Amino acid sequence: MSTWTADELTRIGPAEEMEVAFLREDDSLGKPRTVWVVRDGDDLYLRSVYGRTSAWFRGATRRHAGHIRAGGVSKDVTFVEVAPDGPLADELDAEYRRKYKRFAESIVESETTGKAREATVRLEPR
Repeated sequence: MSTWTADELTRIGPAEEMEVAFLREDDSLGKPRTVWVVRDGDDLYLRSVYGRTSAWFRGATRRHAGHIRAGGVSKDVTFVEVAPDGPLADELDAEYRRKYKRFAESIVESETTGKAREATVRLEPR
């Protein structure tokens, strides 16, 4: 497992949006999607508000590989699925609420539904 550098975390952590693309079977990248990213310690997390059926999430968890862009960082990544319950899921809910509080509550709450929690991945640099 590779880790993020302090500089990468400093640049990506506060980024409002991230572009994420999954690696297809033919090794090409799928169309980038814009998602919200949160940081917890030295880890970065994404959720799909549409749950496990969203195109980017299905693609990301098929090969568990892709590419991200945020905060001036462009990096190949591994997508690691995260359990939808427990202390980490609660911490991520709180972080989504804190980071994106300037948006309408209904939009932010879409990141903390059971469906979104079931579609959570941790990003690991490759």
